Amino acid sequence: MSSIYRLPAVLALAAQLLALPSVWLIWHTWTYFFSALPFTFGMAVVLQGLLAAVYGRWFKLAVWWWFIELLFPPALFVTMTLHLPSLAFLSMFLLLLVLYGHTFRTQVPYYPSNRATWDALVEFLPADRAFKLIDVGSGLGGLVLSLAARYPNSEITGVELAPLLWLTSALRARLGRSGAQFVRADYADFDFSRFDVVFAYLSPAAMPALWQKARREMRPGSVLLSNEFMIADNQADTIVQTACMRAPLYVWRM
Repeated sequence: MSSIYRLPAVLALAAQLLALPSVWLIWHTWTYFFSALPFTFGMAVVLQGLLAAVYGRWFKLAVWWWFIELLFPPALFVTMTLHLPSLAFLSMFLLLLVLYGHTFRTQVPYYPSNRATWDALVEFLPADRAFKLIDVGSGLGGLVLSLAARYPNSEITGVELAPLLWLTSALRARLGRSGAQFVRADYADFDFSRFDVVFAYLSPAAMPALWQKARREMRPGSVLLSNEFMIADNQADTIVQTACMRAPLYVWRM
C-alpha cells in the first residue's frame, strides 16, 4: 500500500466516503419497507457519522479519530444551517490550515503541556552543568521559555512545524528578550546527538519513529522525556505522575 494511504487524514476521508453509499442504501431500504416512518435528513447525517466512525475503527485509526468521524457530519450540517457568509468559511479554513495543516503529514495535532509537567521534568535535567535541551513540537513555546529563564546558561531549543505556532513562540522570545531558540522545522532534521535532553509531546502515531531516532542518535547518558504517550514494547525507566499533572511523564535514560 502506498505510504499516503497510511496517513490517518486520508483514511478518515475514506471512511466518510465509504459511509455515503451505506447511508444511501439504508435510506432507500428504510423508505421501501417503512414508508409510514419518514427517514429524515437529520437521521441520515447522524447515521453518516456513526458509520464513518465504524469504518474509522475498521481502518485502525486512533480513538480520537473515531470521535472526529462521528461529529464531523453533524457539525457540518449545523454550520450549513447557520447560513454563514462564504468569507467566514474561508477565514476558518485558512486559520485551521495554518494551525493544523502540518498534522496531515506529521500525525501530531497541537497538544499543550502544562506547568506541572514543566516542574516535574526539572528533576531529570543535569544539575551540575549547562546542558542542551530540545522540545520537539514546542507549540506556543511555554516550556522552552520557562526553562530558558530558569537555566540562562543552557541551550534550550524549541522545534515547531506549524507556522503560526512557531511565529507566536518566536515573537514571545523576541519580545521577552529570552535566550530561548525557536526553529521552524521538522524535528527529524535535527541530530539528537547534540542534545542532553529530548522532550516530546507528540501523539501515539509518532512515538515509534521518535524512539527509533532516539535510539539511533542520542548519546549514552542523555535523557528522552515523553509527556503522556508511552512507547510500545519499551518500558520507561521512570514514570512521573502527580496530582497536578494532566498526564504522566515517561522517562528513558539512553
